[in-house]
Amino acid sequence: MNRLIFDNSFSQLGEHFFTRVQPSGLPNPSLTNVNPEAAKLLGLEPPDLLQDWFLQWCSGNQRMPGSDPLAMVYSGHQFGGYSPQLGDGRGLLLGEIKGPEGKWDIHLKGAGKTPYSRFGDGRAVLRSTIREYLCSEAMHGLGIPSTRALSITTSDEPVYRETQETATMLIRLSRSHVRFGSFEYFHHHNEPNAVKRLADHVLEQHLPELIDKENRYLEMFRHTVHSTAKLIAQWQAIGFAHGVMNTDNMSIIGETMDYGPFGFLDAYNPGYICNHSDTSGRYAFSRQPVIGLWNCNALANALTSLISVEQLTGVLEEYEPLLLSTLLKLQRCKLGLEQQQSDDETLIEDLLDSLAQNQVDYTIFFRRLCYFDENAPDQSTSHVELRDLFLDRTACDDWIARYRQRLALEQRSPVDRQETMRQTNPKYVLRNYMAEIAIRKAEDKNDYREIDRILLLVQSPFDEHPECEEYAKHPPAWSQQLSVSCSS
Repeated sequence: MNRLIFDNSFSQLGEHFFTRVQPSGLPNPSLTNVNPEAAKLLGLEPPDLLQDWFLQWCSGNQRMPGSDPLAMVYSGHQFGGYSPQLGDGRGLLLGEIKGPEGKWDIHLKGAGKTPYSRFGDGRAVLRSTIREYLCSEAMHGLGIPSTRALSITTSDEPVYRETQETATMLIRLSRSHVRFGSFEYFHHHNEPNAVKRLADHVLEQHLPELIDKENRYLEMFRHTVHSTAKLIAQWQAIGFAHGVMNTDNMSIIGETMDYGPFGFLDAYNPGYICNHSDTSGRYAFSRQPVIGLWNCNALANALTSLISVEQLTGVLEEYEPLLLSTLLKLQRCKLGLEQQQSDDETLIEDLLDSLAQNQVDYTIFFRRLCYFDENAPDQSTSHVELRDLFLDRTACDDWIARYRQRLALEQRSPVDRQETMRQTNPKYVLRNYMAEIAIRKAEDKNDYREIDRILLLVQSPFDEHPECEEYAKHPPAWSQQLSVSCSS
């Protein structure tokens, strides 16, 4: 029985915005992983996930009644250079499904060739699919807006990259797949009516509260700029590097999307480049805030047929103060600080400088800080465990002394503060080596159990999970040799 209820608003925009394409299904498919939490969003129950129709749908072999598969067209700035036509080259928007909590775009990645595939085969491979499946759910578990992942389907069909690999499909869920590059495509093709129509679609589907406002297009742009600023502040606070912040990978509603060569910080390094293909360091961790603004400028240019340059400029000027204030608020939370004090920013900056100089693991430091008791002596376990992370123990002692003085200005007890901090600073993030372990087991042994194990871990990253304690430790030495690129 088909429980999926489709309502395809994007397909009603007309074929100027897409090309209708049927998926090229996987032969002999196997549903290797499915995410029950994402299934709930579509109104699916556990028995549904065991049905043959679900397998056939996830593998592109069966079209559900009411769906309307299509490949979206867009363009974008890639590593700073404009590409006039991109589009869904290996994925299809199968349709929009009404779930218990609203409507979701259903996107099938690895669905085969489309008119936008260029020289590609339109297939996804197992390693990149596992990375996106796990990381999108990890980001959601951390409370960061993100696309979601429903399933991984594999096949015995070979695909060829550097070597022969396994053809794989991922079903991705999102509130919207409209990108900055969607507007750029029609603007740079001198089609202002299409820009307006796309903006109306975004307002109707995602921002209905703005439709009746006199400056609704300006308010739509402000919503995107503000959402982007807050999103990137969250990336910086948690230590996440996207890796490919091209404008075609930027969501109009402020979700993290298109996980390729991502990375979470190990040792704190502001210059961290997670993408081996990014030889210039354009998307280094410390540059993400300025690149977010650069991308918003590109979107602003694409909206000049709807909004005056003066109005667009005014909104762009709101980006940096909002990002910095949001980041400072998040950093205070990481330190367990409720009150605002004038020296907080200096305290935080000095800490980050010391973490960088001492190559301190970012996630481990803040998790250990959750157990610091300002009333305990310097020889206490919580203090010693923090000192042990630093090459220069004196630098740690000096900062801890200042932190202790700062905590004296707070009104909460250490117990209350520590509990709040443990819900702010995760014990687990999806480090690249964790995904690599799951990938190697899947590729070499057809063992997909580690994917499920890590999935449960990253969906509740603030919990202790004693059975997975090894993933809370410093990464193994071999992880330093890992290299991920745009093909990952």
